Amino acid sequence: QLQLVESGGGLVQPGGSLTLSCEASGRVFKFYTMGWYRQAPGKQRELVATMRADGDKDYADSVKGRFNISRDNAKEMMWLQMNAVHPDDTAVYYCNRALSGLVSAPINTWGPGTQVTVSS
Repeated sequence: QLQLVESGGGLVQPGGSLTLSCEASGRVFKFYTMGWYRQAPGKQRELVATMRADGDKDYADSVKGRFNISRDNAKEMMWLQMNAVHPDDTAVYYCNRALSGLVSAPINTWGPGTQVTVSS
C-alpha cells in the first residue's frame, strides 16, 4: 500500500522558485504513474503534473513551461520544481497516484500536503 509524505512548501515571492518533495513507501511506487495535485482555498483539487514510471510527463496548461516533475523509483521519491511562480500557484500541494495524460486516479489515503504561498 502506498504511503505519501509531502514537504518543501513555504512562502515564496512572485517569480521565485521552490522545489517540493514527495516521499513514498509501500514498494508499489515504481509501478505507478504519479502526479502532483493542488488545492487552492475554495477550489477543487486539481492535477497539475503527472509522470509515468518510464519517465513520460504531462503538465496542465497553467504550469507548463514553469514546473518540472521528476522521480527516482529506486529511492521512491518524487519532486516538483516550481519556477516563475505567481499568486495563482498558492495552494496545498499533494502527491498521489495518477494516470498519464493528467487523469486523476488517487489512492484513498492522502498525505498531509505541503502549503505553498506565493506573495510579496
